[in-house]
Amino acid sequence: MTAVVLVIHLIIAVGLIGVILMQRSEGGSFGENAVGGLFSARGRGDVLTRTTAILATLFFVTSIVLSILAGQQRSASPTSIIDRMVDQPGTSAPAAPAAPAAPPADVPQVPQPK
Repeated sequence: MTAVVLVIHLIIAVGLIGVILMQRSEGGSFGENAVGGLFSARGRGDVLTRTTAILATLFFVTSIVLSILAGQQRSASPTSIIDRMVDQPGTSAPAAPAAPAAPPADVPQVPQPK
């Protein structure tokens, strides 16, 4: 479910970027030739403005849905990485380190300076 909503979210984001780039800017006419002669200047602005508003609304809705899904997944599983490691079957805590070995009896001991 999360993967489907995430793919839809990404498609909406790319569409939103495209629609915003096609809109008329203040300083130039970057997107005017992209649409061609399909609409008048006013009609094209209305369509792009309405499309931007719809895509922005869908973007926010999918963002909220993704955050709800992430919250549900987080509550269903342990929240700590350490808890996840301990709860996994087949894993155990590392063994306690062994005590240091005593030196062999036939090696002469060097006196420590005082």
